[in-house]
Amino acid sequence: MSLAVIRFWSVALALVVALLVGGSPQPASAQVTAFKQAVAEAAARDADIAAFYKANGFDSLWTGRSGRERQRRSALFAALDQAGNHGLPVARYDAEGLKAKLKAARNARDRGLVEVEMSRTFLQYSRDLQTGVLVPSRIDRAIVRQVPYRDRTSYLVNFSKSSPSGFFKALAPKTMEYTALMKEKLRMERLLAKGGWGQKVPAKALKPGQSGDAVVIMRNRLIAMGFLKRTNSQSYDAAMQSAVQQFQLAHGLVADGVAGPATMVEINKTVQTRLQSVIVAMERERWVNQERGKRHILVNIPDFTANVVDNGKVTFQTRSVVGANQDDRPTPEFSDVMEFMVINPSWYVPRSIVTKEYLPALKRNRNAVRHIEITDSKGRKVNRGAVNFSQYTAKTFPFAMRQPPSKGNALGLVKFMFPNVHNIYLHDTPAKNLFGREVRAYSHGCVRLADPFDFAYALLAKQESNPEQYFQSVLATGRETRVDLKAPVPVHIIYRTAFTSPKGHTQYRRDVYGRDAKIWNALSNAGVALRAVQG
Repeated sequence: MSLAVIRFWSVALALVVALLVGGSPQPASAQVTAFKQAVAEAAARDADIAAFYKANGFDSLWTGRSGRERQRRSALFAALDQAGNHGLPVARYDAEGLKAKLKAARNARDRGLVEVEMSRTFLQYSRDLQTGVLVPSRIDRAIVRQVPYRDRTSYLVNFSKSSPSGFFKALAPKTMEYTALMKEKLRMERLLAKGGWGQKVPAKALKPGQSGDAVVIMRNRLIAMGFLKRTNSQSYDAAMQSAVQQFQLAHGLVADGVAGPATMVEINKTVQTRLQSVIVAMERERWVNQERGKRHILVNIPDFTANVVDNGKVTFQTRSVVGANQDDRPTPEFSDVMEFMVINPSWYVPRSIVTKEYLPALKRNRNAVRHIEITDSKGRKVNRGAVNFSQYTAKTFPFAMRQPPSKGNALGLVKFMFPNVHNIYLHDTPAKNLFGREVRAYSHGCVRLADPFDFAYALLAKQESNPEQYFQSVLATGRETRVDLKAPVPVHIIYRTAFTSPKGHTQYRRDVYGRDAKIWNALSNAGVALRAVQG
């Protein structure tokens, strides 16, 4: 806002106050005028703050002498003291600097300037805690999360009418996951102050039956992590093998009890690295700080799982394959609503696959990919023998491609649809061998399910007395059939490399797309720092 506009506000306020008091301002009214002029000038740089103070007559929210305003100040500073516990950028709020300015305010004008600065800090902290420090889409274009931002002015309006401490308590996500992550964060900060998990294991791999210094160091590290009870054993015995298996289960590894190269990489990751994952997970949790549905589907990309969640509990889980980490194939993060499933689906080949993969093959051999039909703009099958494929480019190719229903169909025998601009859905697959792998990032972006029929039964159980019988009867027809879900189910495709378990250790997964590394870098640049806490 220009200096001329600020001066206009100042003059206008002075005139209004002068008229209200009837002539020359008295000392008390002069102070009121100076305070309101200062508030108007400082607030003019922020439209939302200006709107709030204009609506309340430029009265104070924080800096007055009333008991209510003292409560608000106290609640704000108490909340800012907790910013580090939430993994927020503490320096961004400069609580100590704000306190110093408040204490140093000698006149009404000084108080007016501090008044607005407190509101500005309040808004920054409130939004950071409720919906996150970062804007997801600025970190990675595949994070297309619709963050539930609240109107900034509404924060001030609602706070002015609320219990101050109660307002701040209501900001952070109320999910059990967020609470558990914060508890884990504080535990790891105490662990960091004690030196972490000790020396890294100086070996690329170890196996049962071995002994030596590296085995002893791994034993001590597993004890410090809580996977092994205290023992003086110096060999890779049955107890250590069991501990390694538990570690592998908690880190998404094949639980064979052998500390191979992949397992050893994870064992040797530091407390700092794991703490970063937890802080990133808390930020991600703030991005989805809204009701997710009493029943919803949760796909965690790095965990390679798809879950049906009912009233906060996982009632069905299956392994998944997600998009490959190359080109435009990684699976995006977003939320939508599943509306129907298609049994015996056709696969309508995405244009990108048609032009990048199939057209070059057809140019070399018109009989390539014979299992795929070529169709015209009206969906009619085209005789490929009558087409000169070499004359077309990716832009000019006029045909579509379709694979009819079959057991060998790329989508398998069922797909689950939540129509979206990304053309992402969940589906069956004939490539069952991929589900036995540790890292399962191979698809073109869609999510393949290891147990699609059981997944369908779980969804249909809400509307069919015998969901399995119903599903199989439709499947037996061999015809492409749409089955609507009478109660559509929200779908949340998320990305968590750290998440908690109701029982046992916090779970950690590999950053398969490198997105969490980007988020941590952005948080660090914003002022979020690791800390070691005594206690």
